[in-house]
Amino acid sequence: MENKKKEGRYSRIYKQLEALLSKTEDSLARMATICAVLHHKMDHYFWTGFYLYKFGKLIVGPYQGPVACQELEPEKGVCWAALKEAVPVIVPDVHAFPGHIACDSRSRSEIAMPVVDRKGKILAIFDVDSDRYASFDEVDQSALCDIMKLIYRKF
Repeated sequence: MENKKKEGRYSRIYKQLEALLSKTEDSLARMATICAVLHHKMDHYFWTGFYLYKFGKLIVGPYQGPVACQELEPEKGVCWAALKEAVPVIVPDVHAFPGHIACDSRSRSEIAMPVVDRKGKILAIFDVDSDRYASFDEVDQSALCDIMKLIYRKF
């Protein structure tokens, strides 16, 4: 998708999510809503979901798409890299990423980003896989960073 079109779509999604998420303060409900909206409105999304950081583990939370890994192998893969570095990670070719965890062999590219609460603590990783190579870029990263802030925002 052309970047200008992608920016416009993310802008419309952001406004829709603001309205939807204002109806609850529950973070899991907000995560589930974010997954559903993004997964069905972004055609390059193959798997869309959250891994909750609990008890030193990344455990699957709300998601849309094929069956997910229930718990990610510690210290491996894109999600753990995003957690350890505390920054978004964009991977154009998951097969070239050292230690990539293949929950679904159809995955080709990925973006993962920390979800931070109001106190700055990482509580989850938002993860999106695409069945196409090089699907994610700075436009996705910027828009998704803004969307993740809605999870703990007071409306």
